Amino acid sequence: MTKKTLNQNAKYVQELIDAIEPNFIFSNKPIDRFKFTENSNDNTNQDKTEQLSALKEKINSIENCNLKDNSKNLIMGNGNINSSIMLIGEAPGAAEEKTGVSFESDVGSLLNKMLLAINIKREKVYLTYSINFRPPEDRKPTSQEIKRYSIFLKEHISIINPKIIILMGSTAMEAVTGLNSRISNERGKWKEIIFKNKTFPIMITFNPSYLIRFPENKKYSWEDLKKIKQKIKDLKIKI
Repeated sequence: MTKKTLNQNAKYVQELIDAIEPNFIFSNKPIDRFKFTENSNDNTNQDKTEQLSALKEKINSIENCNLKDNSKNLIMGNGNINSSIMLIGEAPGAAEEKTGVSFESDVGSLLNKMLLAINIKREKVYLTYSINFRPPEDRKPTSQEIKRYSIFLKEHISIINPKIIILMGSTAMEAVTGLNSRISNERGKWKEIIFKNKTFPIMITFNPSYLIRFPENKKYSWEDLKKIKQKIKDLKIKI
C-alpha cells in the first residue's frame, strides 16, 4: 500500500480558511473582556497599571484635537498588560467607542479567529490602537494626527514592553515606523524599531476590517500569521 504524501502548505491554507470563514464555531463560554489583567501581588504589574492610567490622563488632556472633540470615548487598550505580544490596530470604530473595548463586533470576531488559527487566545495578548479616539465618520486619520498620537503610542509600547509587536493596518504602520508606503509592500517582513534603547521586533500585516472588505487577501494574512507563530517559537515565548 502506498502512503499518500500530504501537502503541508495546502493544509495550512485550509486551516486559515476554516478558521476565518463565517461558519467557524466557537465555544459557548464567554470571553472575559477585562480592561487589564492584573496580579495584585506583582509590583511590576501595579507599576504598569499606574503608568497606563497616567498615560490615559495625558492623552485625555490633549487640546485642539478634532478627533477628541468629536469622539465620546477614549479607547486605551485591553488584555494582558504583561503579555509578550502587543497588537496595535488603526483606530476605534462605533462599536469600540460604545463599549470602550478594542476590536469589537465583526472586526473583533475575525481577529479572534486569526489569533486562534495560530493557537493564541485573545485575552493572552495586549490590544490597543494607534489613535485613541474614533475619527469622525470612521475616516482615515491624517498623517498629522498619526504623528501627534504616535508620541503617546510609543510611550504605550514602552510601558507594555512586549517581545513582539504586531501592526495591523497602514495607520499603525505609519504611527510606529514612520512609513507611509503601501502596506502590501511592507507586510510580511520582520522589522525592528528602537524605543528608549530597546529593540522591538515588529510584523506589519493587514487590519481585520480591511480583510472583511477584501477577503481575497486573507491568504496573505495567513502567511504573516505563520511567521508570527514561528517567531514566538524562536523566541521561546510562552503565550
